[in-house]
Amino acid sequence: MQRRLSRRRVLAIAAVAAGLPLPGAVEEAPDAPLITWTGQVLGAVGSISLRHPDPATAERIVARSVAELHRLEAMFSLYRPDSLLVELNRRGVLAAPPPEMRQILDAALHVASLTGGVFDPTVQPVWHLYCAHFTRREADPAGPPPAAVAEALDRVGHRYLRVGPDSILFARRGMAVTLNGIAQGYITDRVVDLLREEGIGHTLVDMGEAGALGTQSAVRPWRAALADPVGPERPWKTLDLVDRALASSGDDGFVFDVTGRFTHLLDPRTGLSPRRYRAVSVLAPEATTADALSTAFALLPEDMIASTLVGLPTVEAHLLRHDGSEVALRGG
Repeated sequence: MQRRLSRRRVLAIAAVAAGLPLPGAVEEAPDAPLITWTGQVLGAVGSISLRHPDPATAERIVARSVAELHRLEAMFSLYRPDSLLVELNRRGVLAAPPPEMRQILDAALHVASLTGGVFDPTVQPVWHLYCAHFTRREADPAGPPPAAVAEALDRVGHRYLRVGPDSILFARRGMAVTLNGIAQGYITDRVVDLLREEGIGHTLVDMGEAGALGTQSAVRPWRAALADPVGPERPWKTLDLVDRALASSGDDGFVFDVTGRFTHLLDPRTGLSPRRYRAVSVLAPEATTADALSTAFALLPEDMIASTLVGLPTVEAHLLRHDGSEVALRGG
């Protein structure tokens, strides 16, 4: 398997989180001390930056935010043997699930319904198949045998995932869930909510997906430059963020094979990687929605993306085609 440096989301944000207060909160000077945290969040680099006149208060807010993201990561990670997601995949059932696990799976199932199953959190058996195939010596570069792909697809289907107040369970044997297409967005939303509770009215959070609260200043929005996987040093588009979230998907992330034919973007209907676009970015009110839709839209043709957006008036999709042209599709 191959790994490439992931530049799949925001190339640059125009400024660090300003940490300006909501009306009635403590006024923050432009030259207030900058408190920044940077670390790993579900395999991506995350950051929280705040300016606040009281460094001790800023440190407390950042520490609370980091504790929250680590708490959620302990639930959602595929790579921590003690995570709730690993327990669910191992046992096929999770008793008395915490509300966050139910919320994220309910959100995943909602987007699965919106996209006709193109976004499907139960696609993990297909990922396991490709991982096992390409870690073998002299693996067939054409990928796993069609019969093996078909067998894996038999264990995929969001309609067989049951989410209830008392339990989460699989209705078919051999199923497994991944939250890699939605968890970073969900964690971004939760950290933004926490900062809002703390009275922060103007900030930017990047937990692998970006969430903007307010504006950068009275006259400037937060601004995100989107990386072109072919030339990451030059953005292909710049988007303004004001009380919105941004998520992106592209072919420049994880790849299974040397040629890059098979990527992390696996279609749960076919088990293949269609590679339709160089990059896809989605703007939405919440990062959870933007994250999941960017994953689904990377697998869909433009007309089906447009059809999906008909009932989503607050969502935009920005597509970078392989020929370098771009298109913006807006809900309505």
